[in-house]
Amino acid sequence: MTRTQRHLALAAGVAAVGFLGMVFLPGSGLRGRLSLTSAYVGLALLAVTLILGPLNLLRRRPNPVNTALRRDVGIWAGLASLFHVAVGLTVHMRGRPWLYFVDQRGSLRLDRFGFANDTGLVAGLLLLLVLVVSNDRALRGLGLRRWKAVQRCCYVVFGLTMAHGAVYQFIEKRPLAFVLVFTALGATAVVFQLCGLVTRWSISSTAATARSSTGAV
Repeated sequence: MTRTQRHLALAAGVAAVGFLGMVFLPGSGLRGRLSLTSAYVGLALLAVTLILGPLNLLRRRPNPVNTALRRDVGIWAGLASLFHVAVGLTVHMRGRPWLYFVDQRGSLRLDRFGFANDTGLVAGLLLLLVLVVSNDRALRGLGLRRWKAVQRCCYVVFGLTMAHGAVYQFIEKRPLAFVLVFTALGATAVVFQLCGLVTRWSISSTAATARSSTGAV
């Protein structure tokens, strides 16, 4: 599959899930359904980007710093998530988006609602940064090490997204099915990351032992 074909496939998948969300999600109005659908699509795609690297390690396949598949999935994860941020800011405080972050007196919100929105906003800004550099020109300009350092912001984004989503499960009193899907996506990404770390440590230990044995001979 070429990158163009992959982007078209990802776009079609996102559009299909969005359409299903519009049709089958109960209540919440158009904006609410758009916000909820894009949130879960963004989280699912972000989880996939965190699974691909460990999956290569578990299958004993090369896991380069930069792969087109992981980058392309990450781009659509970012687009879906930023769409969620934009739409989400119009759901609860229509016409007054600042009230997501401050109260009527202009003080920072220190309640669960404020925490959820703060973590979501920071995650969105970091994703925007990652999207800006998700191209070959930025890779050449930054160099591989600095470019990869920016891309690793996805780990922070994932943590912030899970915190944001977990609080909103309580605020919105989500049905059990939504909670289970949210938990499954997060847990799957974490488990694969841990397995990848263990596998990388095992490979490094085996290689070190082999070098040591060769040196002893």
